[in-house]
Amino acid sequence: MKVFVTGASGGIGSLLVPELISAGHEVLGLARSDASAKKVTDAGASVLRGDLTDPETLRAGAAEADAVIHVAFNHSPDIAQSVADEATAVETFGAALEGTGKALLIASGTPIVPGRLATEDDSPVADDPMAKSPLGRRGLTAQYTLALAGKDVRSVVVRLPRSVHSRGHRYGFASGLIATARRTGVSAYIGDGTQRWPAVHHLDAVRLFRLALEQAGPGTVVHAVADEGDPMRDLAEVIGRELGLPTDSVPAEHFGPVGAVYALDQPASAELTRKKFGWLPTHPSLLEDLKAGNYPE
Repeated sequence: MKVFVTGASGGIGSLLVPELISAGHEVLGLARSDASAKKVTDAGASVLRGDLTDPETLRAGAAEADAVIHVAFNHSPDIAQSVADEATAVETFGAALEGTGKALLIASGTPIVPGRLATEDDSPVADDPMAKSPLGRRGLTAQYTLALAGKDVRSVVVRLPRSVHSRGHRYGFASGLIATARRTGVSAYIGDGTQRWPAVHHLDAVRLFRLALEQAGPGTVVHAVADEGDPMRDLAEVIGRELGLPTDSVPAEHFGPVGAVYALDQPASAELTRKKFGWLPTHPSLLEDLKAGNYPE
């Protein structure tokens, strides 16, 4: 299968490309710069130059491929604009793939369901306290993607947890804890620190993208969740030990604009995904990776 991958040189995409190629797929990677293009070609893929704000390039990539996997996201300070750009890109893919039977897989986030584990059956936006935030509005893009199943698109939403991690690289939400600890001199958690964050290793996540590409039917939701919920206090205590800093409770404002999100209990399950696709995470947990130390600056 020929697969067009956005974000092919990014944290997930750079690992997804070799995962797909090793399984026998051909990859066309979107690259915005010379440096990104080199990463893509070094991984064994071909390159399409352009970015998410160029609809003609996105349409050309979709037309050339049998499937599209969209994992790019612009992590700029203007989150609202980044979310809007993502929505426009996905809508461009949707229009290009309508009536073709081709696959469209997008990365999204696990929903927050107060009082219990979020599952694959939960709506991307219903009852989610993040739904009205700029980042939470990504759920609307996920809903749009799933609805493409009714227009002959094999649409799949891969929900990623709060911390997608690998040792010595990024740790998702936990990277925010590390950066704040270094800046303030205290490894902090909010309140009693019992709020839970789900997590998955990068390599386990990309394997699930491949399995979903190969097996998932139209309108499928999968959860790339290995750790259902690590308590914030446990994460802060490990980070504090590794950085040689004290651990303490702080108000949500200590973490700035993201503090309100950090304060939420947001565990998630992947039980349905594991049963349906035979996906079994095998790589280190977030706490195991954090205990190894040597955090990147």
